[in-house]
Amino acid sequence: MAFKIEMVGGTFGRLTVEAELPPYYIPKSGRKLFKYRCLCSCGKRKDVFGDHLRSGATVSCGCFKSETTIKTFTKHGHSGAGRVSLEYTTRLAMIARCENPKDKFFSIYGGRGIKVCDRWRASFPAFLDDMGRKPSPEHSIDRIDVDGNYEPGNCRWATRSEQQNNKRPRKKKSG
Repeated sequence: MAFKIEMVGGTFGRLTVEAELPPYYIPKSGRKLFKYRCLCSCGKRKDVFGDHLRSGATVSCGCFKSETTIKTFTKHGHSGAGRVSLEYTTRLAMIARCENPKDKFFSIYGGRGIKVCDRWRASFPAFLDDMGRKPSPEHSIDRIDVDGNYEPGNCRWATRSEQQNNKRPRKKKSG
């Protein structure tokens, strides 16, 4: 047998009980469950059984679970939900061209011995701390010493024209 407790006006987690709804009857047992209309702190309304409120099984309209999931699975906020930041994409491409022999640019980077420093290889936040955000989408990562590694002190965000002035000399064709 369920006991009715006055719940209107009470707060349970993020939910504040606004009104009592008609009871829900379980046909086989004849048990009566009390349900309440609640207002979540995010502004949404949700109908919840009283025992779920009291036990802590329901603490929000669902927004708390969403926020917790995002926090759990987000390390730096630059990837996920079907999109990635320009900086995150830049780092992934930099690592691929230096470490993946199947990458189409491997021969002119990793194949020549160009490496990504351990700090950037291990941590996107470290890469972002050292490089900062791209000044614009037209900027890309540039190594100041074209024969040096991708590492702090040897990299900058540069435009295409700045990079054109920072190329290694072309080999002369013998002939």
